[in-house]
Amino acid sequence: MTDRQSHKRKYDNSMPIVDEGWWESVLADEQKYLSPRPKPAPVKQTALQSHTTESASVVEQPRVNWEVVKEIYKSDRIVLVQVTGYNRGGLLVEGEGVAGFIPFSHLIELTGIHIEQRENYLQTYQGKTLRVKVIECTPEEGRVVFSERAALAEPGKRVQLFHSLTKGAQVKGVVTNITDFGVFVDLGGVEGLIHISELSWGRVQHPSQIVKLGEEITVQVLDISSERCRVALSLKRLMPNPWELADTEFPVGQVKNAVITSLLSYGAFARLEIGVEGLIHASEMPLEAGQSPRDILKEGQHVQVRILHVDAAHQRLGLSMRLNHDSDPNRE
Repeated sequence: MTDRQSHKRKYDNSMPIVDEGWWESVLADEQKYLSPRPKPAPVKQTALQSHTTESASVVEQPRVNWEVVKEIYKSDRIVLVQVTGYNRGGLLVEGEGVAGFIPFSHLIELTGIHIEQRENYLQTYQGKTLRVKVIECTPEEGRVVFSERAALAEPGKRVQLFHSLTKGAQVKGVVTNITDFGVFVDLGGVEGLIHISELSWGRVQHPSQIVKLGEEITVQVLDISSERCRVALSLKRLMPNPWELADTEFPVGQVKNAVITSLLSYGAFARLEIGVEGLIHASEMPLEAGQSPRDILKEGQHVQVRILHVDAAHQRLGLSMRLNHDSDPNRE
């Protein structure tokens, strides 16, 4: 076995193990917006809103016919619901025998809306009637999640897609929403999520650096959870993992061209030509007394760096702007 083959096996570009803990982790940012305190409608407060406020009085919950909800979910049909309230995570809605929540990421008109503007837009939905599908139904948790975006696909499409999708498959989709924690992709009736950690082998400050709204992309299916209508996707696993050969490609002491990608108080991150990023600590910069990294560098600037150390298993790379090894103050 050659050194190159040995490295490739050690840092194999395989799919991660996806379990409930993984799902909880990647969806944590979305779930944290499901606040228990809704904004009431201007005319009257519904039972659903009163129940979800932190009031000392006990108010009857809206009646949910779970048999109806489960049938709607199973058949993937479209229903009408009325908006009764909102919080920063989305809309509270009710219909005949149904009641639940529509996350902001599943509202058609809120695609691309910045978080600071979200509440102003959400309040305009008060009293509106929306066409939605049930995308999550968990009676044991008393939880029903609707999607306006899913209703764009014909009834039954979700069921067909979940039967055809397989782990490891490459599929095409359209970017429908970009959030701080990842990218939602419409696969033709089902939305999948590319978590920010699955967008690139390099460090990603924000998903909008990698993809654009409306862009058609090819992704790999990591995992499928039909019970919760979840599809985990990856963009980076369609590309070679540059860390697989990092030990041989980046020998310690070698000088490489790099581009500054972000500046911090303690240093800067720089991307090398093959796509991996490393940290240039402030102590490895030619700073004068009182200077910070921002005083001598800017994002997008091309620099030369020397490889200090490589930890390919943990995808870490130490860099220095002190190209002459003799000038290293830490050298023994």
